[in-house]
Amino acid sequence: MADLSIIIVSFNTAAELSRCLESLCDHPPSVSHDIVVVDNASSDATVGMLRASWPQVRLISSPQNVGFAAANNIGIRATAGEFVLLLNSDTLVPAGAIDTLVARLRARPGLAAIGPRLVDAEGRTEVSFGPMLGPFNELRQKLLVTLHARRVGAVSRLVDRRARRRQEPDWVSGACLLVRRADAVAAGLLDERYFLYAEDVDFCAALRALGKAIGFTPDAEVIHLRGASRRRLPEGAERAYRRSQLAFYEKHHPSFAGMLRLYLRVRGTLPPERDA
Repeated sequence: MADLSIIIVSFNTAAELSRCLESLCDHPPSVSHDIVVVDNASSDATVGMLRASWPQVRLISSPQNVGFAAANNIGIRATAGEFVLLLNSDTLVPAGAIDTLVARLRARPGLAAIGPRLVDAEGRTEVSFGPMLGPFNELRQKLLVTLHARRVGAVSRLVDRRARRRQEPDWVSGACLLVRRADAVAAGLLDERYFLYAEDVDFCAALRALGKAIGFTPDAEVIHLRGASRRRLPEGAERAYRRSQLAFYEKHHPSFAGMLRLYLRVRGTLPPERDA
C-alpha cells in the first residue's frame, strides 16, 4: 500500500494536466505513492491523453461532471494511502515539495492538513490561506486578492511577507492540500454541496472541528497556473461560485444567508437552483 495517494480532478484541462503529471514524473516524491486522476466527463482530449501517455496513472472517468468536491471524494474512496494530496490539474510540482509537506505533517501530530506556498507562473505569491470566511473576512479577502492582482505594491509586499512564515491559518487552498486520511474520513470528506469554490475552506473547518489544526509552510512551493477549467466555462463557473457561496453561508452563517440571497437577486446574479 502506498504511503501517499495523489488525487487530481480534471475537467477539460488536457494540456495543463499533462504538464502537471510531467512535473510529478520528473520530480517524484520519495515516499511511496500512487496517482489517481478523476475526470469529470471532459469533452477534450483528456481521457485519450491519459490512456495513451500515462498508463501508470489510474484513471477514474465520471459519466458526468459531479463537481470538484464530489470528484475528490471519489478519488479518496478509491485509494488507501495514509496521506492524501488534493492537487489541481493546473499546478506544477517542483522537486522536494511534496516530501516537505509529508515531513511537516508527520512531524506535527496536531495538524490534520497542510498547504504549501503557491506562486503563479511568474513566481508571484498567491493568496492561498486565511481566516475563516464570513461577510467581513470574505470582503477583506476579495479586496486583498484584487489589489494584489493589480500589483499594488504595499498589498503585494504584505501578501508575500505573510507567505514567508510557517503558520496555522483557518484554511489553506485546495489547489494543493495534504491531509491525513484518518482525519479526512473523520471529517466526512469534502461536502459535496460545493460544486466549485469554498469546498476547501469548508473542509478545513470540518478538520478543525475535530480539534486539529491546519498548517501552512513556505518551505514547500508549488506553481499554480490558476483557473484552467473556469476559462473554458466562465458563465458556468460564475453560477457554481454563487451556488457554493450560498451553500457556505447557509451552513456557516445562516443569519446572513438571506441577505446574501437578496443582494444577489438585486444584482441579477442569483443563480437558478439548477441548470436547465
